[in-house]
Amino acid sequence: MTGARKTALIVGASRGLGLGLVDTFLARGWQVTATERTASPGLAALDGDALTIESVDIDDDDAVSELRTRLGQKSFDLIFVVAGVATRIDDPLHKVPREVAVQVYLTNAVSPIRFAEVFVDRVSPGGTIAFMSSILGSVSLNEAGGSDTYRASKAALNTYARTFESRHRARPFGVLLMHPGWVSTDMGGVGADLDVATSVAGMADVIESRSGQRGIAYLDYAGRTLAW
Repeated sequence: MTGARKTALIVGASRGLGLGLVDTFLARGWQVTATERTASPGLAALDGDALTIESVDIDDDDAVSELRTRLGQKSFDLIFVVAGVATRIDDPLHKVPREVAVQVYLTNAVSPIRFAEVFVDRVSPGGTIAFMSSILGSVSLNEAGGSDTYRASKAALNTYARTFESRHRARPFGVLLMHPGWVSTDMGGVGADLDVATSVAGMADVIESRSGQRGIAYLDYAGRTLAW
């Protein structure tokens, strides 16, 4: 790799897709700052000169502010908020306790945007802010139903992200909403049709190919545009 290393902040990298993204970008020569909510053996196993590990809970505004302070004036070519939950994803809305539904919404829709607002001036010119969305967040493609609270939280994230991009359109970065595919992780389950390596390699390709592009896009791991 020639020139200065590109830099990434991967938020929610203790396992699964987040961990896979860290591993992939490190292999591609990026300098990566990865966050964990609790200590991650997987991240620790990747530790090296190109990796910095930080602790943060994106639902804790004070913790997010403290992370910004710890990182100082460091800027990033990519900030990717991966963190999310799928609590009781198989239960219909009326079977999910209100407090659980609210927490899914806060973690998946509200907290990623609040995190991005704190770090909005830490994106390098030509860089990208990415959010881990899902095809389940597409309202127009929702013909089968199911996954009620998770689906609604990702639809809300998509809406908030569009508003976020509009609010910051004068800034020199682009916004991506990424659908990773149905991936075999703790969240995706054993019936999934993709492995982590395939999904994260595809997402990394998409991110690198869109370097310098402005506006907002809702894409899957293969770079295909999804319907809102």
